[in-house]
Amino acid sequence: MEIKKSPKADLQNKRGLFLEIGLAVSLLVVILAFNWSQREKVYVIMPTEVSVTDEEVIINTTQDQKPPEPVKQTITVVSDVLNIVKNDTKITTELSFEEFDPDAAVNVAPIAAKPKEEKIEEEQPFLKAEFMPQFQGGDLNDFRAWVQKKLIYPAIAQENGVQGKVILTFVIEKDGTLTNIEILATPDPSLADEAIRVLKTSPKWTPGKQRNKPVRVKYTLPIDYKIQG
Repeated sequence: MEIKKSPKADLQNKRGLFLEIGLAVSLLVVILAFNWSQREKVYVIMPTEVSVTDEEVIINTTQDQKPPEPVKQTITVVSDVLNIVKNDTKITTELSFEEFDPDAAVNVAPIAAKPKEEKIEEEQPFLKAEFMPQFQGGDLNDFRAWVQKKLIYPAIAQENGVQGKVILTFVIEKDGTLTNIEILATPDPSLADEAIRVLKTSPKWTPGKQRNKPVRVKYTLPIDYKIQG
């Protein structure tokens, strides 16, 4: 016998409807859950009144407690240390002037005289030494020839036709330098000035020696000025 089912009793036909109802219920539950978690909580703080009451604090002291003994301090008064003398008080001394003789001679120490400044005298130059100075390995004649080559005839002297011989002296020091140039004779100051200029440019000499020690040596040198026509 074949069993026949009623179409109304078949639940497969209502499966889609049940599924839609389930989804709607699930969505509603989720929405309610979110709204519940985001709800703000409001706390109301009620003011409280604080009352402060001043209470007198009474300290009970018993008669057995003794007050602290005062500390004794000693203060030194300045008047106890110093003898204060008023302006109108006469001060007497125990010194006696009988032992002083006004006519007694007083010894005065002599004032030391100022020491005299010692004058340093230059060592007198030799006119002739054991070993005479040398100029570039030569003697005075070689130096004279060197000077004659360095001379420049002054134009004023040439224009005036001045010529002649200039005689001068100089000293060769212990270190070989030429110093103390002096003019003994000259026909014209311009000629002497030119001779002095050249001598001041002289290179160092080999100094003279006396007993194997350097000494100062003095020379006399004539210089000729001639106009060549």
